[in-house]
Amino acid sequence: MADEVDMDAVMEDLNRRMDGAISSLKQEFASLRTGRASANMLDPVTVEAYGSPTPINQVGTINVPEPRMLVVNVWDKSLVGAVDKAIRNSGLGVNPVVDGTLLRIPIPELNEERRRELAKVAGQYAEKARVAIRNVRRDGMDQIKKAKSDGMSEDEQKLYQDEIQSLTDGEVAKVDAALSSKEEEIMQV
Repeated sequence: MADEVDMDAVMEDLNRRMDGAISSLKQEFASLRTGRASANMLDPVTVEAYGSPTPINQVGTINVPEPRMLVVNVWDKSLVGAVDKAIRNSGLGVNPVVDGTLLRIPIPELNEERRRELAKVAGQYAEKARVAIRNVRRDGMDQIKKAKSDGMSEDEQKLYQDEIQSLTDGEVAKVDAALSSKEEEIMQV
């Protein structure tokens, strides 16, 4: 009976970890631009500030004054150059205009080639999420093998393996659906 309670806790942990991979994917997708300005676009950008990589939202305020413009108000004047460099090197395809401690970032219209590049990046993010989910599945299968050596019956082992596989399949389907939705959003003109 102790094995069943233990495996239920294991299943709950696996489910939580797989959901974490999905939420991480959604955060990465939010940073991909789709032709409209969004403060989330700058979430993956880190600035070399005070000797360590710092998220851009911790060195300045990010605003969206109009649909095709982002404005970053850097709090420390000495970091303006570092923020400018970090945004230019981020791969977002934007070029900030420095105005004192303000960085105005015009968001250019996406051309077909750039849309395809962004769709590829979205695919890479989705693949990372799938790999994370498969790693969680592998951990679960390893725990089942350990439980078998501790006295779990073969029937229980098979039941839990099937349960883990169906959980994995469901989470991978969520990743595929999110990717499909994001690709459609990116390719929309």
